[in-house]
Amino acid sequence: MNLDVLFIGTAGSAPTARRGLPATLVRRGADRLLFDCGEGTQRQLLRSVGLIELEDVFVTHFHADHFLGLPGMLKTFALRGRELPLTVWGPPGLRALFGALRPVFGRLSYEVRLVELEPGVPLARDGYEITPFAVDHRVRAYGYVLVEEDRPGRFDEARARQLGVTPGPDFGRLQRGEAVTGSQGAVRPEQVVGESRRGRKVVLAGDTAPHEMTRIAAHEADLLVHEATFAHEEAERARETSHSTARQAAQLAADAGVALLALTHVSPRYAGPELRDEAREVFERTIVPRDLDSVEIPFPERGPPIQVRHERSRPPAPADSA
Repeated sequence: MNLDVLFIGTAGSAPTARRGLPATLVRRGADRLLFDCGEGTQRQLLRSVGLIELEDVFVTHFHADHFLGLPGMLKTFALRGRELPLTVWGPPGLRALFGALRPVFGRLSYEVRLVELEPGVPLARDGYEITPFAVDHRVRAYGYVLVEEDRPGRFDEARARQLGVTPGPDFGRLQRGEAVTGSQGAVRPEQVVGESRRGRKVVLAGDTAPHEMTRIAAHEADLLVHEATFAHEEAERARETSHSTARQAAQLAADAGVALLALTHVSPRYAGPELRDEAREVFERTIVPRDLDSVEIPFPERGPPIQVRHERSRPPAPADSA
């Protein structure tokens, strides 16, 4: 089962020539989950994976840079004749927000379902859960944690054969936790199936000051996506606006024991490398992805998360002069 995170927009508050407003796409198998939808998100999707028939959009909070891409995208879906329902999830106040936005996008050809979430209440999916958690921002705001179910341990086929289990349905029963009969008597699952293997965990913290709840949610996560709106010299400004510095995000990642930290919500005053370098003084496994970069997350036993850089198009070479 593939799992990766595509960084659609990595800017903070205002776009730049190289960074769009906040939006992150999590892809797990056939599922496509969009977290936040800043202005320009649909164009970023068209530039990368295409304007896919999203079924779920999760909004972290109701500051304009995190949701103003929704009206245009909803309208584009309608212009394309979409019929599939779309569910938008977010903190309380989501319905009131859409009441204000409805005159902007008008009548749609499909149903938009609005679900206001409470922190700590998981949404069960096929093989994983998504749980919102409260963060520390100037308005009510959520982060989201995606956690996969544990997987069965490895099946030792050679040992099962030694115990006289015939390959076929009995192998499947053992893997499902049922005892079977071998040539030497009863064979229990624990004799041939290893310990269960944990699933993967991805945490998207949204806009927030450093917060204990984020540290708890991110405990041993494979990937923590955390904002770093400011560098350390602007720590007071970060505190006043309920944002984080790169160093603070790195310290939280170190305390949580995450495998990889991705810093986003980059202020226009920074290029990115300076935030990365500041964070790496505290937590070496830090990246500052650019728009349309991604992180592939293999199962833990297959290695650590891997950053995949988006190939930027190069300007054409100048024509030879006559």
